[in-house]
Amino acid sequence: MSLAARQQTLFSHAEHCLPSFVTKRMDEHYVTRVQQLLGGEHMHVWAPARQGAVMLAGNDYLCISGDAGLLGAQARCLQASKAGMLMSSVFLQEGSRQHLLEAKFAAYMGSEDGVLAQSGWAANVGLIQSIAEPGVPVYLDMLAHASLWEGVQSARAEGVPFLHNDVASLERQVAKHGRGVIVVDALYSTNGSVAPLHEIVDIAERSGSILVVDESHSLGTHGPRGAGIVVAMGLEDRVHFRTASLAKAFAGRAGFITCSSHFKGYFLSASRPAIFSSCLLEHELAWFDAALDLIAGADDRRAALHASARQVREGLAELGYNVSDGTEQIIALEAGPEPKTLALRKALERRDIYGAVFCAPATAKNRSLVRLTLNAGLGQADIGRLLDACDDMRAEVDIENWSSTRRLRRLTLV
Repeated sequence: MSLAARQQTLFSHAEHCLPSFVTKRMDEHYVTRVQQLLGGEHMHVWAPARQGAVMLAGNDYLCISGDAGLLGAQARCLQASKAGMLMSSVFLQEGSRQHLLEAKFAAYMGSEDGVLAQSGWAANVGLIQSIAEPGVPVYLDMLAHASLWEGVQSARAEGVPFLHNDVASLERQVAKHGRGVIVVDALYSTNGSVAPLHEIVDIAERSGSILVVDESHSLGTHGPRGAGIVVAMGLEDRVHFRTASLAKAFAGRAGFITCSSHFKGYFLSASRPAIFSSCLLEHELAWFDAALDLIAGADDRRAALHASARQVREGLAELGYNVSDGTEQIIALEAGPEPKTLALRKALERRDIYGAVFCAPATAKNRSLVRLTLNAGLGQADIGRLLDACDDMRAEVDIENWSSTRRLRRLTLV
C-alpha cells in the first residue's frame, strides 16, 4: 500500500471514530439538509462556468484585482526579496511599513489613526472583544455580519439584536438594557441596504453608547474618493470606530479599524487576533499602498458601478422581482426556502449567470437567496443578459410564490 493510501486509511478510520456529538451535526448537514431537503445536491456546488459567463459572485467592485500597476507593485516587492519580519503586529516599531500604511489609510478615512488586521473577520472580532465585556449589552442589527456576532461571543458580552434598520426597535432595546455598544453595517452584505446612520448616531450619543460601523461593502465604493458612507454623511467625528474588510473593493486579504492613537496602543495589547496573529507581509502592504492610490482616484469606476446598480435594480423591479430591501450594488433575489433557492441558482447557471447563494447560517432559515454583486466592469451587454435571463426564468423559478414576492404584495396592499 502506498504512503498516500495508508494516510487515507488512517484518516478514514479516525473520522469514523468521531464521537456522536460531532457525527450528529454532520448527519444534520449531509442527511437532513443535503439528501432529504435538497435531493442530494449542495447549495454551493456550482456547475462549471462556460466561457463568457456573467460572474456576479465576487466582491471586486471596482475591478482592480487584475490591474497591471497593482500587480507590478506587488511583483517588484517580491522580486526585491523584501520578505519582511514575520512577527505579531504588537512587535512592529514606529516607522515600519505597516505603520506608515495604517497612517495613510487613517488619513484617507478621516481618522486620527488605525490598525491593519489580518482580515475583516479579525478586525471585527478583535475590536468587539477589546471594547465589550461580560454584562455589557452589544446592540446588533439582525443583519450585522457574523464576525460582529462572533466578537460578542468572544467578549462574553450580552448580544441584543434589533430589527434590521429599525431605529425604533434599537431605541426600545437601549431603553431596556442601557448604554453599551451599538453595531451596524454601513452597507449590508445580503441585500444592499444602507443603515440610517444619522438616527443611529443620535441614539448612541443620547445613551452614551459606543458606535461601531462596518464599512466592508462601502469603503472604496462610496463617499468622496471612496472614503465610505460615514465620511459621505459627515459623521466621521461622531462614529467611534469603523471597520472594513479589504477583501472587497481593495481586492486583498486584510482588515482595517479606525481609532485614536491612544486606543491603538491599548488594542494591540488587548485584542487576541492582533496579539496572536502575524503582521501583514511586505508584498501585501505594497498591494494595498498602490490600491489606495488607485481607488482614491477612481471616481469614474464608482460612477459606473452606481449607474449599473440603478439600472439593474430598476430592470428587476419592472420584471416583478422584489429588490426593494436595498439600493446599492448588492442585490438579493430572495426565493425563501432552500429548495427554491437551489432551483433559482440552477436556473441562473443554465443561462450563464453566476451569483452567490446565501443560506443559513448567513440568512434566516427560510430567507435564503442568491446574491448578485455588481461591479464597475459590467457592460450594457452583460446587464442585458442578466435581465433577459431573469425575465425568461420567472415561471421556471416560481417567482410568484417566493417569500420576497409575498412580502412585496403585502406592502403594496398597505
